[in-house]
Amino acid sequence: MSLFAYGEGMTHMKPFRFGRLFHLLGVALSAWLLSASAPLHAQGSGNAAFDAYIQSLWPKAQARGVSRATFDRVTAGLQYNSRVVALDRDNLGSPPNPNTPIPPFAPYKAKHVDAARVNGGRSVHDRLLPLLSRIEARTGVPPSIMIAIFGHETAYGAVTGGFDLPEALATLAYEGRRRSLFEPEFLATLEMVEKGVPRGVLKGSWAGAFGYPQFLPSVYLRLAEDGDGDGVARIWSSEADAVESIGAYLRNAGWRPGQPWGIPVRVPAGFDRARYANKLVPTRCPRVFERHSRWRSMAEWRADGFQPLGGRWPDGSIQATLLEPDGPGNTAYLLTGNYRAILDYNCSNFYALSVGVLADEIDR
Repeated sequence: MSLFAYGEGMTHMKPFRFGRLFHLLGVALSAWLLSASAPLHAQGSGNAAFDAYIQSLWPKAQARGVSRATFDRVTAGLQYNSRVVALDRDNLGSPPNPNTPIPPFAPYKAKHVDAARVNGGRSVHDRLLPLLSRIEARTGVPPSIMIAIFGHETAYGAVTGGFDLPEALATLAYEGRRRSLFEPEFLATLEMVEKGVPRGVLKGSWAGAFGYPQFLPSVYLRLAEDGDGDGVARIWSSEADAVESIGAYLRNAGWRPGQPWGIPVRVPAGFDRARYANKLVPTRCPRVFERHSRWRSMAEWRADGFQPLGGRWPDGSIQATLLEPDGPGNTAYLLTGNYRAILDYNCSNFYALSVGVLADEIDR
C-alpha cells in the first residue's frame, strides 16, 4: 500500500508520527534486501530435500550471470523425476566385464544405416546443399558427415526427446552419483534461458541432450551457431542452425579438411595382427580405443596387401588405424584422425562407424 494513499481522506485519524514512518521504511528496506540476496522460494515439489538442493544452487547460478527472475522462473514447479534416475541407473549398469565378447557391428549397422536414413539424408543434403557447402568451406567438414550425424542423432529432427531438460538435469544432479557432470549442465540451462533461449523449448533426452544435434546445454553455449542468419542458434527447430552447429563441433574436435573419416578394406590373408597391436593404454573410452591398431600410413597399409572396398586409396601420407568390428574375415576399416573427431561426439565405435558409413551412402 502506498504511504500517500494510506492517510488520504482520513482526517479523523490520529496525527501521523514520523518515527513510525521511519520504522516502516526500515522494515520495507530490510525485506527488499533479503529478497535481493536470495531467490524467491519456488513452488515446492513435495520433496523437501530436492527443493532445498535446488535453492542451494542460486549462488552458483548468480555467479554465471543468471538473474533471480530467471532462476525462479525456471525452477518453479520442478519435480524430482524418478523415471530419469531409473533410466540413468539402467544406462550405467554394471562395469563392463573385459571378458564379455563385444557384439558384432553388422546388426547395428543394418539398423542405423537403413533405407529410411539413407533416403532421408539424401533429401536433407540436397535441400541444404548451398548452406552445407558454405559450412564445409569454413570448417572442412563434408556435408554428408554433418547430415549423417543429424540423421543418427534424431532421424533428421523427428525424434528429439520429450523430457523437461531442467527437471531431468536437476534430478540427476540432486541424485548425486554424477553430480559433477549434471549440476553444471543444469546451471547451463539457466544460463541459456538468461541469454534468450525460450523456456518452453528445453525438451530433450533424459540425460540432458536436446535439439536436432542433441547437444548438452554446455555444448550449446560453447559451440552452437546460427546457420540461417536470424541471430539465434535455434538447434531445436532450424535445420540450418543444426548442421552449422554440427560442423562447428567437429571443427572444434579437430576435423582435418581433405581427409576421409576412414575407408572400408579387405585384410590380406596371413596378416600378423599382433605385430601392429596398440601397446598404449587408453585413458579415455578404453573399450573403444583398445580395439584400434597402432597408427601407420595409408601407404604402409597398402604395401602390406590391404585392398580398399568400393573406392580409391586416399593420400598415402594420411595416418590410419585398423579396426575389424566383426572380426577377421569380414569388412575392416582404416580410420583416420577424423574418425576420432566423430568419436568426440559420441565415444562408441559402432556410433562413429555408422556415421561414416551413412555419410558414404548419402554421397553415392
